[in-house]
Amino acid sequence: MTWGEQNTEAEGHAQLDYAIEQGVNFIDTAELYSVPARAETYGSTERIIGSWLKNRGKRDDLIIASKIAGPAEMSKHIRTGGYTKAEFKDAIHKSLKRLQTDYIDLYQLHWPERNTNYFGKLGYTHDPEEQWQDNFKKILEDLKEFVKEGLIRHVGVSNETAYGLSRYMEESRKGLPKMITVQNPYNLLNRKDEIGLTEIMQREEVGYLAYSPLGFGTLSGKYIEQTDTEASRINKFPQYSRYSNEQAVAATKRYLDLAKKHNLSLTQLALAFVTGRPFMTSNIIGATNLEQLKENIGSVNIELSSEILEEIEAIHKAIPNPAP
Repeated sequence: MTWGEQNTEAEGHAQLDYAIEQGVNFIDTAELYSVPARAETYGSTERIIGSWLKNRGKRDDLIIASKIAGPAEMSKHIRTGGYTKAEFKDAIHKSLKRLQTDYIDLYQLHWPERNTNYFGKLGYTHDPEEQWQDNFKKILEDLKEFVKEGLIRHVGVSNETAYGLSRYMEESRKGLPKMITVQNPYNLLNRKDEIGLTEIMQREEVGYLAYSPLGFGTLSGKYIEQTDTEASRINKFPQYSRYSNEQAVAATKRYLDLAKKHNLSLTQLALAFVTGRPFMTSNIIGATNLEQLKENIGSVNIELSSEILEEIEAIHKAIPNPAP
């Protein structure tokens, strides 16, 4: 999601080349990207991936995932109609064109249409005046048509809650496509999905895709150790303060001390923790330069000891979910 804003096309291609050489085969994007979302850069990340795919070939070796933007203030420059068949058709065809491919392996709803607790909200606040229609069945019926056409192969959700996933599971038992993945934020500072959602996913065999495993880079420790630069994401976009509140900083300092104690970088500790979770399907790493990417990918070879995991749990118990 940084490609087209913080990264050039050439940098995106170099990262992709390196990642594929290391065995990575899953690439996640969205029509909304790059971020921050704005009309001038709408679809830029997909276009960068698309030009790389065209030059590389071997499309079937890869799993490409994208997302349709939901109705919200930040996406009003894209569309405002919500998750309707017409909007799906528009979004899918535009993504396919930008990606320069005939199909998308995993097509996801970027966030729920309804009022619920996502994007930094821990608790749900009910709005009795909300004008939202329960259209879980209709969404799956519409998506089924695009699966039949071969334009998308599987469907999933993002920034979704236990309620939303359970409703999709209920409707999919009636011969409709199953939401096979949930892509939500998950990291040392945000483990709220362990409260309910991960049980549903494991019992229903739904994959978990973790985004922001380093919490916008805060779990690299660079902001605490003052090794950040003007180009670092939170310095460049201070509105992304989700992982920078007082409690999150306090927890990050404790995780940094723990990593140093065991001769690990905080990046290695944070990513190895996410990758090692029993419900994890894919740890969606991101980087703005190759050195970061090398460290991120290399973390797959690190297995945390039971001692380290116990110490992580102690910190989590003392400061639970400071940055939902």
